[in-house]
Amino acid sequence: MSARDIYLSFFMFTVNLHPDDPQYTEVVVRHMRELRDIGYAGFDVPVFPNGTSDPQADVPRYEKLRKALDAAGLEDVGLTTNVATTPACNPTSLNAGEREAALAYLKSRVDITAALRGTIMAGPVLFPYNVFPTHNGEPLWSDALQDWLRPRYDIAQPLFEQLGAYAAEKGVQVAIEPVDHWETPAPNMVRDVLDFLAGVRGPHIGVCVDSSHVVLGSSGPEAYRQDVRDAAEQRRLHYVQVSPPDRGEVADSWIPWREFLDPILPVYDGPLLIEVFNAIPAFHASLRLTRRKFWIPGEDEPVPGVPSAYEVAEDGIRKLRSELAAPHTT
Repeated sequence: MSARDIYLSFFMFTVNLHPDDPQYTEVVVRHMRELRDIGYAGFDVPVFPNGTSDPQADVPRYEKLRKALDAAGLEDVGLTTNVATTPACNPTSLNAGEREAALAYLKSRVDITAALRGTIMAGPVLFPYNVFPTHNGEPLWSDALQDWLRPRYDIAQPLFEQLGAYAAEKGVQVAIEPVDHWETPAPNMVRDVLDFLAGVRGPHIGVCVDSSHVVLGSSGPEAYRQDVRDAAEQRRLHYVQVSPPDRGEVADSWIPWREFLDPILPVYDGPLLIEVFNAIPAFHASLRLTRRKFWIPGEDEPVPGVPSAYEVAEDGIRKLRSELAAPHTT
């Protein structure tokens, strides 16, 4: 098959690019140069909330970052963005003010994606990530959780219709990422997102398929194949992430990669993202990471017997390329 662009998640290094910090921009440039030489065509970058009431103020900060990358000779590097909603900016809130804040926030993240010359914004943008609902202080699960979710899905659909129309004007596709039930209450599976999108017109809002969440939360291989077919037929298969269940090394994982890739490759021609969550502080609690950190060249001292972040990235792209070169089996 022809060559396909492979991107790497910047979660290997950080959850915040600090676009106003020239010194950290130099670090970002150094990492991207090294990884481009390894073979990565682009990167998925986190867009961190600034904590203010004006999310639009972030846009010129990322415009500045893109200009710095271009000036450093990285104008050919593609970028996608990783975005998550927050409790204060919640598209599913029963409070109209919080939904309005969510729409303004998500529009600003679309603007940032466009400012970075990206065309894909993906992540848990429906329900706030890692926030579990409760009733009388007790967490909701199973039928009670599904009953709680239904009206919130319904109330969010008009918002995402507006967001989709806005994203289309900016040339950006929004990919809602279903995240496994260990990390977030909903949506957990590709089918959950497709069911939600049945009430949203226009294909600019779609789904991000992540191998780790498929394995941890899927109904099984046949359901997965049907979900991919349906997403593709609806023109809503917007992003694909290659990641082991622990978000660690791709090169040695329990996932049978051909089972995951074979339904995807005939119907998706966008970049494949290798997503590795390094053991940086932001992920210690949320992902309950116990493995040692892949030490980061230029930032950490080498650790004997532990691979560096660059080695993990190089082994990962080599593994994915070998899988892409293997014969198609379905």
